[in-house]
Amino acid sequence: MPKKIWVFALLSSGLFAQTNTEVFLIPLEITGGKKMVGVARNISNNPGYDNQPSFYNDNVVLFSSNRYGQTDIAGYTRNKKEKTWITDTPGGSEYSPLKIPEKNRISAIRLDNDGLQRLYSYPLEKGKEKELLADLKVGYHVWFDEDIMVCSVLIEDRMDLVVANIKKNTRYTVYKNVGRSLHKIPNSQLVSFTSRDEEGFAIRSLDPVSRANEVITELPEGVQDYCWLPDGTLIAGQQNRLLEFQPGESAEWSQFHRFIRPDIGNISRITVNSKGNLLALVAEASSEIPVQEQLEAYNARDIEKFLEPYAEDVQVYDYPDKLRYVGKETMRKNYSAFFRSTPDLHCELKNRIIIQDKVIDEESVTANGRIFHAVAVYEVRNGKITKVMFVR
Repeated sequence: MPKKIWVFALLSSGLFAQTNTEVFLIPLEITGGKKMVGVARNISNNPGYDNQPSFYNDNVVLFSSNRYGQTDIAGYTRNKKEKTWITDTPGGSEYSPLKIPEKNRISAIRLDNDGLQRLYSYPLEKGKEKELLADLKVGYHVWFDEDIMVCSVLIEDRMDLVVANIKKNTRYTVYKNVGRSLHKIPNSQLVSFTSRDEEGFAIRSLDPVSRANEVITELPEGVQDYCWLPDGTLIAGQQNRLLEFQPGESAEWSQFHRFIRPDIGNISRITVNSKGNLLALVAEASSEIPVQEQLEAYNARDIEKFLEPYAEDVQVYDYPDKLRYVGKETMRKNYSAFFRSTPDLHCELKNRIIIQDKVIDEESVTANGRIFHAVAVYEVRNGKITKVMFVR
């Protein structure tokens, strides 16, 4: 396969990688410039992939959600505390739903099982879907008005920024190599997008009519998603923290809230309603959760619960790079006999450090009357432990 085609296919499939994420709805109160974050409610509450929230209005949150092996568009109604399904497309999945201005319809990216990826319009209740942009492989989009949208389009091994007029059937490229986060800038006739280079992402403004653009600010390290509050403040998530930046006033991003609950460990997508009093965000659980689960099962000598947090192809190493074995079944053979023959087995956690997807445990293990000291380094991906390295 030619290199460009291979990279293009890899990029396309990676746009909607199926991670174990949840969508949370959070009250936000701003008094005297101080932001108070309320209790987060998990509104997706669904195993697997839940992502890309947006507000249809102040009562309904749209998002993509996995069911029966495909991803459909769901809606959460606040006053009913109820999740309903909006799409159910045989042979295809939908992502990144947005309300179409001045219409009772939504737009969403449709990815068919044969790899065809296009932007469609869907009715909120009954009716037929309609393709909006033929021949454009749209990854992400934002509506400027009811006819004009700005979208990130897959071109070769990157995404380019395209302004498309649905009514006039025109489109033009305004910037090359961009990210996924697109928003209307409050109290302006501008949209914002992210440019990307080897150093990270920068937020830029764009006038879709004149095509003029300029830098607003750099995003923090490791961050590519953000949103705008109605007063023009930028909000972003970094790990389990919420950050803010006021263009023209702030010198750097600053933290205004940190979540301590384990199910909000790594924040990605984030959006706000029109009133600015509700946040919807996407988060993965803290890497600590599967590590703690296997520790408790280890002490209970419960082999099934011990293995559950591990990936099927987990790799086990001795420091620094000696591979001991690969796979959950090999782990089962090794630990089953050990659990049966060691009635006094107990691991005491002395210290734990969490750095993004890595958990470093300092442990004291009692086994057959002897005490051993070790350090275990766990790597977690999509809620499963994929690698363990023991330092003895």
